[in-house]
Order: sequence, then structure tokens, then C-alpha cells
Amino acid sequence: MLILTEKAIDVVKNLLAENPEASGLRVAVTGGGCSGYQYGMGLEAEAGTEDTVVAIEGVPVYVDNASATLLSGVVIDYVDELSGSGFRFENPNATGTCGCGSSFTTGDEAAAASASACGHRS
Repeated sequence: MLILTEKAIDVVKNLLAENPEASGLRVAVTGGGCSGYQYGMGLEAEAGTEDTVVAIEGVPVYVDNASATLLSGVVIDYVDELSGSGFRFENPNATGTCGCGSSFTTGDEAAAASASACGHRS
């Protein structure tokens, strides 16, 4: 399903240690963004009843059923660069991404994103 790089795992483990009320990482895909879909991440107290739970190197990852297909094979990395730091998604299912890298298209959505402010690219 999902792959977290070693750096991403370390960051999430640190975040979980700093937030004892959280038990795992939620990764989701929602409609929106400039390309059709956008990624979401957050710490959660527990998995939902409909979630798929995957343990990656000791990190519980919660994925809702609607997001699971779109996240299949996705690699989540954590980058720390001069231009900023944060999680980066590499999605083999994406046929295009926006210029800012926070949303994507799979070809199933309408092409309304072409007038996006952050710049759609294929």
C-alpha cells in the first residue's frame, strides 16, 4: 500500500512521541486542490472503523477505504531543503501534479485544474 522512507518514519515517530494522545498517522486523499485530488496527513488518536491499518516500521498508518486505491504504491518522504521542509509524496498513480506538489490528477477528474494558480503540469 504505502511506503514511508526512513526519514519520514523518523519524523512521524518524533511527532507521535511529542503528542501522546495520538496513536498513529492518518494519510488520506480528498477531492480538491488545483489538480483534482489533494493529500492530507495528520496524527490521530485511533483508527476509524472503516480504516485499513498498516504498521510501517512500528508506525501505525490509518487509511480510509476511499483513499486506499489512490495511495497504492505511494512513497512518502520527508525533505529538508533550503526552499522548505515537509512531507513529499511520490505517486505512481498520478498522471499530473500541480506546481506546488500538494495535489495531483489520475486522469479520472475533469481538467478544470489547467487554470490553477500554482501551475498544473503533466
